[in-house]
Amino acid sequence: MREAWLDGSAESVAELTRAVADALDGGPAVLPLNAKDPSAKALRDAMAPEEPVEPGTAVIIATSGSTGAPKGVLLSASALRTSATATHARLGGPGHWLLATPAHYIGGLQVLVRALLAGTTPAVLSGDGFRPDDFAAAAASLSTVDGPRYTALVPTQLVRLLDSPAGLAAARTFDAIVIGAAATSAQLRDRAADAGVRIVPAYGMSETASGCVYDGVPLDGVRIALDGDDRIRIAGDVLAHGYRRQPELTAESFGGGWFRTSDRGRFTEDGRLQVLGRADDMINTGGVKVSAAAIERVLGAQPGVRDACVVGVPHPEWGEAVVALVVPESGACDGGDLCAAVKSELGAACAPKRVEFAAELPLRGPGKIDRMAVRDRLTTEIIP
Repeated sequence: MREAWLDGSAESVAELTRAVADALDGGPAVLPLNAKDPSAKALRDAMAPEEPVEPGTAVIIATSGSTGAPKGVLLSASALRTSATATHARLGGPGHWLLATPAHYIGGLQVLVRALLAGTTPAVLSGDGFRPDDFAAAAASLSTVDGPRYTALVPTQLVRLLDSPAGLAAARTFDAIVIGAAATSAQLRDRAADAGVRIVPAYGMSETASGCVYDGVPLDGVRIALDGDDRIRIAGDVLAHGYRRQPELTAESFGGGWFRTSDRGRFTEDGRLQVLGRADDMINTGGVKVSAAAIERVLGAQPGVRDACVVGVPHPEWGEAVVALVVPESGACDGGDLCAAVKSELGAACAPKRVEFAAELPLRGPGKIDRMAVRDRLTTEIIP
């Protein structure tokens, strides 16, 4: 196993790219890690790099996920290549990529794989944090290339670009911007379209070698099904072949050529997959089960709301109370109006018992909302 420690520099990304190219050609498996993450060493140790790697593994994506338990997703060269090839076919052909998300996560690593298969050198947004001016400078390095230009972002990054004149101008130069890692709200879709920015919302995870459903439609070779509880299942050559040193978890999640996700979904009238949220986001309040994701969609559609996270917190009467942390636009939002909007659309049980406001939502990983942090914050005051 070859460890690749990323420190935010273009040099460390180049080293990882060379290691991935070697792994795709049959070389040692690569374990990308974040050198600036204090917990990375423990994550690395959990991957047991001194022990033999499971056969057929090209890359191990190590993550602690939402539970905090270390997990290493085993991806073959075939899965990575299949995903990258299908992505190019959906977007408009091989092109030039800008890496703007961390490459130790699958979304960033697949940018490198796509560039390798396209025979192009990716532009790299190096350094710490995400600043629209830096993105614009990195995008400018692709201004003279021939062929399509692509990048992959998370919703939070897209919002920052849309808020910045320089960032917006740069975003408009891309033939497609893949948006993944977290749900893209209808409001953000409309805002990007109105601004002349072509985004392609993607659904996927490390276990599917990155996004495998683009704008509700599976990539070529990918199949989607729903279990009886609306749990999403995915099949196809993009699938990982298990988890590092966790045969029980592998057997639980993978079987018969399918991967059973932790997400619920439904098919719209035109056959597109709509992801409804995680199966464990249900809140049991007063004996009624309500979906946090459904409430978030209603809140996110209200005027003046930029983002929202809904969780359940302990309550002496209701068991769990529905509470919301909302990020407003530049103006102020009225919590009472937001609760009324949810009640009107989804019913009284779904209306938050409390709404708090914040400048931004806490995040973990590549743009995913840290629901544990939100729950901890909103549990500090038990609702009477």
